Amino acid sequence: MELDVVAWVQVSGGRMLAVRSRGRDLLYLPGGKREPGESDWSALSREVREELDLELDEASFRELGVVRAPAHDQPDFARVRMACFTASYSGAMAAAGEVDEYRYVGRGERHLLAPAARAALDLAEERGLLA
Repeated sequence: MELDVVAWVQVSGGRMLAVRSRGRDLLYLPGGKREPGESDWSALSREVREELDLELDEASFRELGVVRAPAHDQPDFARVRMACFTASYSGAMAAAGEVDEYRYVGRGERHLLAPAARAALDLAEERGLLA
């Protein structure tokens, strides 16, 4: 069974933003599951607001690509399908909701990332965002 989620890819200084949810050992990308009937934009903007207290800018919202990877820490799912998006934001970033920590991760820290986040880091690099 595949878990279908949306994720925000935010890169600064050649490093990608990742978050640690409460009780998790690895870092994930900001984002999550859609509520019934929710669009990718609505789901991602809601999740980023809940996790990081930021407002995404809808006019700059762009799909970066879709990655698939083994699910980590999700016993009901074997794999994750993660639709990755970029968008500019406003607000002061702060860990909120179920997020305990946020940090920017570089290529040399990929071991800190869950498998789907590693795939997103590779996607960001392929698209030239980490340069």
